[in-house]
Amino acid sequence: MSTNKPINEQTKESKQPHFSSLRLDWKTPKAVYQVLDSEFRFDHDPCPPKYTVDGLTSSWGGCNYVNPPYGRELPKWIAKGYEEWQKGKTVVFLIPSRTDTRWWHDYCMQADEIRYIKGRLKFNDQKNSAPFPSAIVIFKSRLHKSFEQDMQDITETFIKDVSKDTEWDLTQ
Repeated sequence: MSTNKPINEQTKESKQPHFSSLRLDWKTPKAVYQVLDSEFRFDHDPCPPKYTVDGLTSSWGGCNYVNPPYGRELPKWIAKGYEEWQKGKTVVFLIPSRTDTRWWHDYCMQADEIRYIKGRLKFNDQKNSAPFPSAIVIFKSRLHKSFEQDMQDITETFIKDVSKDTEWDLTQ
């Protein structure tokens, strides 16, 4: 049986991008935020779910968690985060892993760390997983890097001191 729909309407579904979504706001999974917050101790979120200040035009905190709107505005958020990092702030993004975009190469590839998330995240307010891969992109402030190096140095010194002053009896 033939359909009377024009060809452009018949093929409309097959032309939808595979990794796209009509949604722009994806609430961070609580477990993801808790793990990152325990590591970084965030003091600011420039784009919370119910925002009252425009995070693209305001100054950010010292250590920022950013789960920006996913859409045409996303590159603006990435650029703003990069600018805030250049001012000496730590910025941690939860974003779609869009390694084929200009903004990914212009900004994200300059990050201190990129953590690719295996599989697809299930965002808090959704019954299904996201239709796109995600990544944590981390721009660490100089202060954060300095603290990490100090802690590594202290740990290495402690291990050396304990190792040379202690006899280890592993037979017990």
